[in-house]
Order: sequence, then C-alpha cells, then structure tokens
Amino acid sequence: MAIAWRQGLSVGSHIFRQKLKRNDKYALVLMLEPLFRCNLECAGCGKIQYPEDILKKRLSPDECEKAALECGAPVVSIAGGEPLIHPEMPEIVRRLVKHRRFVYLCTNALLLERRMKDYTPSPYFRFSIHLDGLEETHDKSVCRKGVFKQAVEGIKLAKKAGFQVSTNTTIFLGSDPTEFRRMFDFLTDLGVDGMMISPGYAYEKAPDQQHFLKREETKALFRKILDNADPRWRFNHSSFFLEFLRGERDYRCTAWGNPTRNVFGWQKPCYLMSDGYVNSYRELIEETDWDRYGTGKDPRCADCMVHCGYEPTAVSDATGSFRNMLREMGWGREEEKPAVSSDAELVRVR
Repeated sequence: MAIAWRQGLSVGSHIFRQKLKRNDKYALVLMLEPLFRCNLECAGCGKIQYPEDILKKRLSPDECEKAALECGAPVVSIAGGEPLIHPEMPEIVRRLVKHRRFVYLCTNALLLERRMKDYTPSPYFRFSIHLDGLEETHDKSVCRKGVFKQAVEGIKLAKKAGFQVSTNTTIFLGSDPTEFRRMFDFLTDLGVDGMMISPGYAYEKAPDQQHFLKREETKALFRKILDNADPRWRFNHSSFFLEFLRGERDYRCTAWGNPTRNVFGWQKPCYLMSDGYVNSYRELIEETDWDRYGTGKDPRCADCMVHCGYEPTAVSDATGSFRNMLREMGWGREEEKPAVSSDAELVRVR
C-alpha cells in the first residue's frame, strides 16, 4: 500500500459519513477530464480520435471546481487528453487543493519539465505519470520513441522539486509479466510514491482492438505479475482490489464510485462507457439505470476489471468491518474461504 495516511483518513471518514446517512451511492474519486486534446496518439486510447471541434473544448476552472464540490469525492483524478496542455490547469489544481481534495494530475510527462514551475508541492497534490512498461513496451504503446526516457526524467525532476509522484500503468494482452516486475523494481528504486495498475478496457475508438484482455486472461496475467510481490513495491490501490485482479475476490462494479465529468457533461454510466450525458451529479446518480450494467448484464462489461469500476467496491469492502480494516493495513489475513463483503457481494479469499 502507498496511500498516504492523510488521504486514507479522508477517504475512510467520507465512507463512514455516507454509511451513517444510509447513502448507498456516493463518489470516492472524481474522474475529471477538462479536455480531450493530447500530444500523443496512444494505441489503446480513443480520446484523440474525437473531431477537431471537440478537441478544442475545455472545462473552465469554475466548472472543474463546481464538479468537485457537487459530487463531494475526496479524491480527484485529472485525466484527458493531456492535462498539462490546458492553459488554466494550475488554477484548476490550486482551487481543488484549496478545498482539500487529493489531486492526481495524470500526464505523459512530455511537458512536465516546462510546466512544473506552475505548481506547488502539497500533500494534497501529486503528478501521476503514464508508464505502460519499460522503454520498448511503453514507447510502442504511445506510438513514439523516446517518451519513456522523458517520463523517467520527469519523475526524477518532480521528486527533486519536492512533489509526490505516482505512476499509472495499463496492461494489455501479450504483456510479459517479468517485464512489469522489473518495472516495479525500477520505479521503486526511483522513489515513486505509489504505482497504479489496471487491465486495459476496449475503448470503441481505440486504434488497437487486438490487445485488450478477456476476464480470465486478466486474472491469469495479474497472478503472474503480483504473486510473491516484493514488499518494497508501493501500489496506490486497496490490497482488496489487487486480490480481485488476481481472481481471489469476486466483486460487482460500482461505477458511481468514480463518476466522470468531462467536456460533454456527467458521463453515463462510467469513465469507460458513453451512454449519454447529464448536467449534474444528482441527475447522474438518480437518472442512470445502474441495474442495466455490470458483468452478466451489459456485454460491454463482460471483460472489464478496471479500477474505476471495481476499486470503489474494493475500498467499500475493505472498510466494511474492523477485521477487513485490520487486514487492509496488513495486520492479519483471513483464514475462511467464503465471506460476505460490506456491499453484500460474495467475496472469495484463497
């Protein structure tokens, strides 16, 4: 685990307040996309495929601030597109930090050296740098040579300047498990503050449709990557989510836990699927037919094991009992086989 105590306390308190209110649908992480324009054309991402008039659109600082306050999520992940392209991104970050939101600014790091001076180190802010493998794999993924070296240099510069730095990694079919284990060692030695990993989701607009994982392939691959993990590795995930990726827990998606606000509005039902947009967070929660979605319901959900749908379920489970909280902190392991999670979903523990 690599979630700072301050963030963990904030998220835990937020969940506790929602449960006291008997609110079963609440946001943990706001997925904020202030623009879709990017300076790369990655094979596994479809955002840059939008027409030029859409790529010109941007959310203002006022709109971003309103979205964060409206949904109440303690964490905001700013994605895109490439957020550092947005001319008002420093102001957006400043406002969110002012409200004590934990901000992860996702970036490919191509502009990081030039733009870093516009930001201030804070326990509420970190850069999250995209790395989909070691040099050859990452450069192939982003369709440009030299990007891996720039990302690594960006990590070094940001750490030297006093910033918290995480990495985010999407893993695809055909990946070599040993490469990612070497990458985790490499990033640990660089001193990153956390690593985020997720299987790729088959975006309809993504140019490469051949390398997205099926569900059983995801479990098999992540078992090879994560089994006998080096205790030095610091993942910015609930340990319960990592067990889910390895097939040790069965969860149902809780997409409302990571709602998406982008240039079109609040996206239904989730960050990965676009079934329409509404003008407010309340409309998103109340007007989305959540029972239509999930494995066994919508075929688009069949192979999804992505963090934006399942991490909220895992976090809810991890805080669902005193025993689970102790286990999440590494103070004990469950011995029994089947157990029931806090959201009444069956959890399977080996």
